[in-house]
Amino acid sequence: MADDSTTTIRATFETREAADLAVEHLVQQHGISRPDIFIQSATDRNSAGSAPSGGDVSHEEGARRDVPLAGEIEVSVDIASSQVTAVERSLGDAGALSVSSR
Repeated sequence: MADDSTTTIRATFETREAADLAVEHLVQQHGISRPDIFIQSATDRNSAGSAPSGGDVSHEEGARRDVPLAGEIEVSVDIASSQVTAVERSLGDAGALSVSSR
């Protein structure tokens, strides 16, 4: 009998750029549909991450000051239990600070 139970995976990232990369890994490498992936602040504050990156940084002016850097970004997804190990590895490869499942 196949195990068809689902597991919620949560990963935190320092930057929105790293979270977006993780989403691309989930979609392209694991065939997870984008509407099944959730991105939000890991805290109760609005945040673009805890460090500037990508569009948050200007070569002329440095880090933008209009973007709140008030905490990490969380990516979560419900997956088949059989995918847990591979998805956790992909999230780590994308730069996750921490990965947990329940």
